[in-house]
Amino acid sequence: MMTPMRYIVLVLAIVISLHYILSFTHEGYGQATSISNLKSQWSAGRPPYKTPVPEEYYVSDNVTAPSGRRANAAIVMLARNSDLNGIVVSMKQMEDRFNKKFHYPYVFLNEEAFTDSFKNRITELTDAQVEFGLIPRDHWYQPDSIDEAKASAARADMVKNNVIYGGMYRNMCRYNSGFFYRHPLLDKYRYYWRVEPDIKFFCDLDYDPFLIMQDQNKVYGFTVSLYEYEATIPTLWQAVKEFIQENPGLVSPDNAMAFISDDGGESYNRCHFWSNFEIGDLNLWRGEGYMKFFEHLDKKGGFYYERWGDAPVHSIGAALFAKKDQIHFFNDIGYRHEPFQHCPQGEAHSKGKCWCDPAQNFDYEWYSCLARYDKMFS
Repeated sequence: MMTPMRYIVLVLAIVISLHYILSFTHEGYGQATSISNLKSQWSAGRPPYKTPVPEEYYVSDNVTAPSGRRANAAIVMLARNSDLNGIVVSMKQMEDRFNKKFHYPYVFLNEEAFTDSFKNRITELTDAQVEFGLIPRDHWYQPDSIDEAKASAARADMVKNNVIYGGMYRNMCRYNSGFFYRHPLLDKYRYYWRVEPDIKFFCDLDYDPFLIMQDQNKVYGFTVSLYEYEATIPTLWQAVKEFIQENPGLVSPDNAMAFISDDGGESYNRCHFWSNFEIGDLNLWRGEGYMKFFEHLDKKGGFYYERWGDAPVHSIGAALFAKKDQIHFFNDIGYRHEPFQHCPQGEAHSKGKCWCDPAQNFDYEWYSCLARYDKMFS
């Protein structure tokens, strides 16, 4: 006959065995009961980035080759041949600060064929795989549906009124908003890190941010957030409101509307994540919600009749189709894209061996939106 204590021990053994079986056989259960997820629940009431990256994610200084787990991810650069010198600067810093250890592949995209000299300079900088892709013409150039006379007049008016970038970058903004993630070279990947020419990485990154995204179920990561220029997007929010009214079931519960609107969605406060730095889940953009959202915006013509940028479009998309805690501030990645920079503070600065001046930090300047991001979790 079994004593009561033996029954207790038997029940505990069964429960523990079931937990381990479910953890290995059901990804959702494993994520829900993971230590990182439980920690995030315990730290509710403050922004997720206030909880430091667990020590087990860090790779020791003397490791120079990938070991252990890796995410299905790539570093993505949209570049022209004329950007070569700026790309070399960015890529060299990416290699020295991060990718020399982790060896993630690079994907370069261009609306024209890359030259051999471009390819040779790039491949000399890394031991990682590098692929070069040509952007399909219909993904890059202005569609035939756009009234060119109207678009030209809009550009001229913005230039006349000194609107920043008023006459530039429309094809690029549309491409980054709705097409880069459709390129065949990215079909095999789940995550991406967007890198642009002439940027700076200030700190050593000794852990894999792609694994943080994967393990903590994050879908969008940023380092700088700020307000958009109102003159470039006068009708964007009206188009967004129309989409929400027509597709309420596509908007995520517990979303980040509070980051982009101060009145529950009636108006846009112009806050956006600066998309020249993005670490993201490609499935966010591939999903039904965002795909329909982009198609809705594209039909409006605002990428050409105004100057809708990929930064507000991506930011609004992430705010609508992700949960707020799936949007992550990479507080420990020191980054600069002229004229703004994020410089890690306190322990994150020393741990990353950062070379930026902590006093030169955009996080809570008057034009930054980070305080609004923080407030979502208070």
